[in-house]
Amino acid sequence: MLDSVDAAIVQELQKDARLPNKDLADRVNVAASTCVVRHRALRERGVITGYHAEVDLAAVGRPVQAIIAVRVRPHTRAIVEPFMDYVLSLPEVMAMSHVAGPEDFLVHVAVADTAHLQRLVLDRFTTRREVSEVQTNLLFQHVRKHTVPPVGDDRWS
Repeated sequence: MLDSVDAAIVQELQKDARLPNKDLADRVNVAASTCVVRHRALRERGVITGYHAEVDLAAVGRPVQAIIAVRVRPHTRAIVEPFMDYVLSLPEVMAMSHVAGPEDFLVHVAVADTAHLQRLVLDRFTTRREVSEVQTNLLFQHVRKHTVPPVGDDRWS
């Protein structure tokens, strides 16, 4: 569990991971030296797992997004792990989830246009032997929350 200072640091870094330590310390009401030690400890404990830049997908030539639901057969470790490696190697793939339910995977992709999406589905998914079913859902809009509160932190409610 996170104490209130660690939770506040995580919250502020989720809003802006480029925040200088002095500003972060001011926002969470601790000394800069305390803040840098806490921040480092959060990384070392695996609470903070990385930092990234958000990119406008249209600006990089991938304005069309879709979720591709995939069912594989047989659904065994020998099939699942290599399939996941393959899918994650595709440049169009933004995220992949191995799920319970009628589908085995939900794959979030970003492509140039619907023709690109069709080629991706037909050439990269349906040609795989283990893929028994594919369903493609075009996304009209994708909005992502940028902060995830720790469980039990009522300040975030």
